[in-house]
Amino acid sequence: MTTILRASDSAEFLGIVPVLAGFTPTRSIVLLPFIGARAYGAMRLDLPDDESDPATYAAAAIGLVTRVDGVDGVAIVVYPDDGPARTGDGLVLPLGVQVDELIGSADDAGLRIVDALCVCAGGWASYLDDDPELAPTAPSPTAPLVGDVSGDQLAGVDLPRADLGEKERVGRALLDVAEILDRGKHGPLTGRENPQAIAAIAMLEDLPEFFELLLDAPEPQPAFATAALLWCLARPVFRDVALTQWASDRRGGVRTLSAQLAFSGTGRMVPDDLTGIFLGRGPTPDPDRLRLALAVVRLAAARAPRELRPGPLTAAAWLSWALGRSTHAAHYLDLVRSIDPQHGLAELLNAIVCDGLLPEWAFRRGAGRPT
Repeated sequence: MTTILRASDSAEFLGIVPVLAGFTPTRSIVLLPFIGARAYGAMRLDLPDDESDPATYAAAAIGLVTRVDGVDGVAIVVYPDDGPARTGDGLVLPLGVQVDELIGSADDAGLRIVDALCVCAGGWASYLDDDPELAPTAPSPTAPLVGDVSGDQLAGVDLPRADLGEKERVGRALLDVAEILDRGKHGPLTGRENPQAIAAIAMLEDLPEFFELLLDAPEPQPAFATAALLWCLARPVFRDVALTQWASDRRGGVRTLSAQLAFSGTGRMVPDDLTGIFLGRGPTPDPDRLRLALAVVRLAAARAPRELRPGPLTAAAWLSWALGRSTHAAHYLDLVRSIDPQHGLAELLNAIVCDGLLPEWAFRRGAGRPT
């Protein structure tokens, strides 16, 4: 379902921006691609730092907007650190040079400027006015299926709470699972093993089915199911199967598992359509599947021993990126670096996020809100 929001003037439009973004931006520049009279989502960028070249920043930002299918206009909304300065010549809005560059880059790209606004603690004003004055900011409108948008771009990034008892149960389950797996390499089972651990390992005999079942019940899993998932996410071969399957379907997981095992055994390359998913190429994933998977790995990370958190945290970063939430992805990657600074997939994802790259499907109509 598409929620259509209409604004008759700039004040009303500013109230709609948090609804389009899904949060209330702070310390940000938000670009809203327009197709005709309708805005399609919102792209949030960090404010440029003092060393940033305004022209380079603007060219990269408008370059993102032009990737949206059918875009013909853009609105610019700045949420600065500071308010405007009053001088003898009138009000001077912050980041005016950067906004001028954004407007110039948009014009060069053939995009019309729908609006260019500044929102600060004292109100809002337009960069397009020759003599801007602050006006009060209107409240955000209510809209069905949007939810609470009062938090900023980091709202919802914190991991779920997990008490010490949950963590201890998962830790003991991991030890039992590891003991059986190690014993399987060196000899038969003795009959004294924990039957729950044996059941958890049995789930891993059909990995695609296991990964699919997790989406059916994303609430906290039993300790041994969480242990089995953490074991998988700590191993790139199986982690990649999970992420590809969650971004496609069970058949995609079966194909990826077969391709990964073939690569490990013979060096045969994984098909391009499967590797392309990791780079944000191919059909647009079902956002509900991605959100369910993100809930699963966030819960697992919250309950995991510290040394095993990089697996689910990196998965959370990729799933956030796949949903267009680069700000959240960067947060999870920071957590990974604090534990394992040389984690392979985390380093790759960090390079992608730092370069401002987004999956191709983020620029398709109705695909989500890049942030």
